[in-house]
Amino acid sequence: MTSTATKRSQQSPAAEHGAAARRPLAQLLHALNQPLTGLQCSMEVALAAPRTPEQYTRGLREGLELTERMRSLVEAIREVADVEEEKNENLEITELKTVLRETVDELKPVAEARKIRITLDCSETSSLAVRAGRRSMLGTVFRLLESALSLAARSGDLLIETGSAPSQCWLRISWRLERPPSPFSRPELGLLIAQAGWERAGAAWQRERTETSDTVTVRLPIISDARGPS
Repeated sequence: MTSTATKRSQQSPAAEHGAAARRPLAQLLHALNQPLTGLQCSMEVALAAPRTPEQYTRGLREGLELTERMRSLVEAIREVADVEEEKNENLEITELKTVLRETVDELKPVAEARKIRITLDCSETSSLAVRAGRRSMLGTVFRLLESALSLAARSGDLLIETGSAPSQCWLRISWRLERPPSPFSRPELGLLIAQAGWERAGAAWQRERTETSDTVTVRLPIISDARGPS
């Protein structure tokens, strides 16, 4: 049975919806307050009155669980802070389609292990040249696709689509969920870190989630007159 302290540390649907409108760092800081409060409650309960050895053991286990959640959140906070404080690289012109292909190739063993078929559809665009550091873009795309693969249902599909308008390009990734995602699980934290990376590059991030599917759309300014590999 979940203790009162652990219940208090879990996020309500209303709180989750409110958090979705915040920037990644603000979401993580808000989430960190919950296990901290739960741990404090657990310790207060333990000191309030004499308890049996079994009750102390159960309280310690719950405290360790909350501490592990806090460790994961602090690690993600550090990564997001590093992304937001990162000095501007040489903002070279990077071909997003090439970055996507390289990342998909790198993650193929992960997809094969989970029996997930990755479909990369760039047929609507001849070029997706964006003004962003290639190294940062590779890391951000990798984090996004790796997290999506972890959340996707086994033996399912991960669809990656791209498109462009005169001044903007977009990247859309969609997948079927294996189960409702646990708030601030490692893949969910990975998506928040990816979101921070995209926003650092000047992109607009949008996520649409239902009980059975998830879709992330990223929009970036496009360099329409760039010449590069397609």
